[in-house]
Amino acid sequence: MYMQGARAVGLTGLAVMLLIGVSGCDYWPPALQAQIEQAKAETDAVKAEKAAMEKQVAALTEEKTALVAKIEETTRLLKTRADQVASLEQSLAAEREKASKLTAPKTKAPTKAPAKRGKKK
Repeated sequence: MYMQGARAVGLTGLAVMLLIGVSGCDYWPPALQAQIEQAKAETDAVKAEKAAMEKQVAALTEEKTALVAKIEETTRLLKTRADQVASLEQSLAAEREKASKLTAPKTKAPTKAPAKRGKKK
């Protein structure tokens, strides 16, 4: 009888252990719960920081796009102005040449001076 009682206790213990193993344990030690809460809080903080960074990246990307467009427009304007300056310089050079031709004294062909005849004594 003693053996049957021990066997029954052993089987009952084994059944209880199997039930606990299958159902899982809902007990979490307080230190582990604190670590889990801290990890969740850190994760939430990192997620919030990531969202803020993504907004900042989006804003900077928009600003970069606007600046690139402004640089391209300024470059086109600079090229246009450089072309205008070159054209004006050519026109100025042509006008200066015309003005110098108009204001230059007209020189007549040098006439021959009468040749000196022998020296008188």
